[in-house]
Amino acid sequence: MTEKDNNTVTLMAGGDIGPRVEPTDKIAELILPVLRQADLRFGQCERIYSERGRSPQYLYGSGGEHPRLHPRMASIWESAGIEIISLASNHTMDWGPKPLLDTVDLFRSMGKHVIGVGRDAEEARKPAIIERNGVKIAFLAYCSVLRDGQAAGQDKAGTRIITVPYEEDLEALREDIRKAKQQADVVVMSIHWGLHNVPKTICTYQPPVAHAAIDAGADLILGHHAHCLKAVEVYKGKVCFYSIGNFMTSGAMGAQPKRLQHRDRGVLFSWNLIWFQADPECLPPNGMYPFPSHCRKTMVAKAVIGKKGVEKVSFLPTFINNQAQPYVVPPDDPKFQEILEYTEWVSDQHPHKFRVEGNEVVVDTSLDVPT
Repeated sequence: MTEKDNNTVTLMAGGDIGPRVEPTDKIAELILPVLRQADLRFGQCERIYSERGRSPQYLYGSGGEHPRLHPRMASIWESAGIEIISLASNHTMDWGPKPLLDTVDLFRSMGKHVIGVGRDAEEARKPAIIERNGVKIAFLAYCSVLRDGQAAGQDKAGTRIITVPYEEDLEALREDIRKAKQQADVVVMSIHWGLHNVPKTICTYQPPVAHAAIDAGADLILGHHAHCLKAVEVYKGKVCFYSIGNFMTSGAMGAQPKRLQHRDRGVLFSWNLIWFQADPECLPPNGMYPFPSHCRKTMVAKAVIGKKGVEKVSFLPTFINNQAQPYVVPPDDPKFQEILEYTEWVSDQHPHKFRVEGNEVVVDTSLDVPT
């Protein structure tokens, strides 16, 4: 339940969002009662909503046609009640600056707070500062998986890039966080990064970036892009979720995903490099969630925030059904223990300690471990 103390704010966060089927609102049906318990909700946007722009033609990497959707399909964000939206992703600039700016304007017309992108670098680096119950929270967003030329610059629309930890990028991140900390009680950093679909692996640049952010004053890090759960780490009493997994996203009903082969056996691949098994029930024509089986395990990250900082961090074990609908798993469901054990496994190379309280898993931030 939402903590009713007037001096705290309950934040809930989900990972990648952007269903490609209508009605999009249906994807939120099962998770909505849980999201309504929060004071603030965060989500990572995997799409752009516009009818403008031109189809991208890449010299390398995968195509980007799928992220552009009709603006009416952004209704998922209203139905789910998500107020803070990160648009910093590897798909943000696929169709160029005009569709990006259309999406920003669309979200702002809904009363949403958009972070991580803008008409220029200054706007892309600007935090959203939100006050609830007398507590000010600053939200910043970054991306480390963009193509060359897609970063925001002077008089140039785009998103903010953090790559392998070049010192100039890290210093810009530190500067943003320090400035945000002067304006708010707590700083929450969102970052789209890492290796997607592959279980457990954390790229070598990720911990240095996370630690630099926390050293500069970030109080909580919400990572995504991997489409699956990754490590939960406690560093200097602060929590970094390296990836909170998928949340409300789907394939296109009736469309055959480019990475789908041998449909009867549910085999998926990324660029003919990494192969995965998918659950047949999730694939067309009956399902709409064409992701590897382990990507069905996910979470809702939760933080109770006060004027003196983050008071409690936890996550709600969550599962995604074959219709791409996430739902929180109760403790008496075997999937609860399965997701908890999976999160323990992906986190076992990083300092952490979990304990179960009711239907949530609390992250112990009092760890006395070397940093």
